[in-house]
Amino acid sequence: MRGVVNWIVIGVLGLVLVACGRPELSDAKLSDKTLNLEEYFQGRTVAYGQFEDRFGTVRRRFKVDIDGTWDGTVLRLAERFRYSDGTQETRNWALTKTGPETWTGTAEGVQGLARGTESGDTFNWHYTIDLPLADGGTQRVTFDDWMWLLEDGRLLNKAYMSRFGITLGVVTIFFEKE
Repeated sequence: MRGVVNWIVIGVLGLVLVACGRPELSDAKLSDKTLNLEEYFQGRTVAYGQFEDRFGTVRRRFKVDIDGTWDGTVLRLAERFRYSDGTQETRNWALTKTGPETWTGTAEGVQGLARGTESGDTFNWHYTIDLPLADGGTQRVTFDDWMWLLEDGRLLNKAYMSRFGITLGVVTIFFEKE
């Protein structure tokens, strides 16, 4: 019985640590900028990023070319990923503006709807997606995805990736308008 209690305590402490250190939409704004996804992603955007595991080791780097179109209701993003190991991937998002600051989205592999909120210079959204693996399979993960509008057409993205409530790592991406 004592072993079970120890595992429960370890599990609870692990969940507490996982919850620490994440941004919130109520955090103080660091700029007076306003992020409008439909304006930012209209046209061509390029992004550079990396995946860092929960221990701080960079596991993968990539470049993404993004073509965005906005029809007044739906923002379509055609993403072409090129990874440092030579593999490539495409993902096509359809994001629907559901209110002045709210969005839903779908893409290949996304389970249900991605849901997001804009607040000043910040955008946060959550979604579960089946990511492709090198062996041809997929792994279902959940993203707590944050974007912040910076200077001169730059956007910083930090996405916390987890599985079964345990953080696997963080994806950091830097977007620039072309």
